[in-house]
Amino acid sequence: CCDAIRRGVNPHEPPKSLICEWLSMPSDLGVSVQRSLLRELIRWKSRPNRKPLIVQGARQTGKTWLMNEFARQEFPDFVRIDFLYDEAARSLFSQNLDPHQIVSRIELRTGHHIDPERTLIIFDEMQEAPRGLTSLKYFCEQAREYHIVAAGSYMGLSLHQGDSFPVGKVDRLTLRPMSFVEFVRAVSGDLLADALLRADVDLLTASDDLLGQRLKEYFVIGGMPEVVDSFRRDGDVTECRRLQLQVLSDYDGDFGKHVPTRILERLRLVWRSLPGQLARENKKFVYGVVRAGARARNFEESLQWLRDYGVVHRVPRVSTLRFPLSGYESVSGFKLFCVDVGLLGALAGLDPSVALGGSSLFSEFKGAMTEQYVAQELFGLGLLPVYWSSSTGSAEVDFAIDHRAGALPIEVKAHENLRAKSLRVACEKFGLTRAVRTSLSPYRDEGWLVNIPLWALGQIERLA
Repeated sequence: CCDAIRRGVNPHEPPKSLICEWLSMPSDLGVSVQRSLLRELIRWKSRPNRKPLIVQGARQTGKTWLMNEFARQEFPDFVRIDFLYDEAARSLFSQNLDPHQIVSRIELRTGHHIDPERTLIIFDEMQEAPRGLTSLKYFCEQAREYHIVAAGSYMGLSLHQGDSFPVGKVDRLTLRPMSFVEFVRAVSGDLLADALLRADVDLLTASDDLLGQRLKEYFVIGGMPEVVDSFRRDGDVTECRRLQLQVLSDYDGDFGKHVPTRILERLRLVWRSLPGQLARENKKFVYGVVRAGARARNFEESLQWLRDYGVVHRVPRVSTLRFPLSGYESVSGFKLFCVDVGLLGALAGLDPSVALGGSSLFSEFKGAMTEQYVAQELFGLGLLPVYWSSSTGSAEVDFAIDHRAGALPIEVKAHENLRAKSLRVACEKFGLTRAVRTSLSPYRDEGWLVNIPLWALGQIERLA
């Protein structure tokens, strides 16, 4: 959300610049966009055993903005070097990797004195300087007094997970698209967003219609910060779609830049098959949807590249709903979701104006967008969802998470049809005493089953 909303200023007034021209995010995106992650950065700064920090995430999720906002709030001074913009700056690491000498080179190059206590050093687009990535090991071992934050794309950093990656010598923070509550904060302000964070369902029930509208908008706009900011300013869904398509084009350009030629076309086939995969009644990933006659061995490497790039989430099947769920993962199936619900709609060619015009969005692709939203919210909470289906295929639970030392099954309903046959089957089979159904219906706790409105799913750990 925007700084204007955070400060109580009319959000329709012209935006005011937060910091210098180095910002790659829209300048009026304020502190509350990634408020929780800013807190994480502040905690990192205060650790006595602090290591250099790597902020990673897919393109356009706001890494540069987050680092600059952190610098603005917490440091009297900062130096930022963008290795994609300034290729010559890679020479900082062309000689030895002694951290004190590197700092001296930075000072000479920038004309900027670096005080270990007062200056934040920002290395942006770090994937473009592999030796710089390696140098973080020596900053950790020999010069931990410096505050160093580095950012890079998933795919670029994953290319250097071998010899050049400082395993065990860095702290890491993952930046994802904005969650639904962050979207609400951007569009409706702090009061509604804070009520969501408090999980105050009694109070929020009176705003169910407004929250339903915000949810519908989120399905179309998604959580890419620049797209959200454009929608907050102008409400122009056509412009939002243009921005989403530009993000998709940038992703495709990265595929061409980083992915080995031998698997590039297969990777693009998998990526473009996502809407079709999720449009199926059974959303298990099917290689035949990618290409007729396709087999797993032909596409496994492509799938891994997409995961490394951070644009897809894999939800594995489990054979048993028992804690810990990761111990029961099956090799027989998985679901694949997009990093962002808005980008999925753009990838599918879903008309945003039609989707916002009525309630049809919730049935589009037979609930594909709703299940995508749920997966995105769960991953955004740092959870690792799985799904379960019976060996006969007669029952399936859309998601399950580890919760209070037990398995918590979750059924997703895009309509008001609230039958929970599969949930009951699963609970009886595995002796579970608690299950969640998330739907458009209001909050209800029926003992073994709690219905959580889709708009409150981000508070599942408190409401369940």
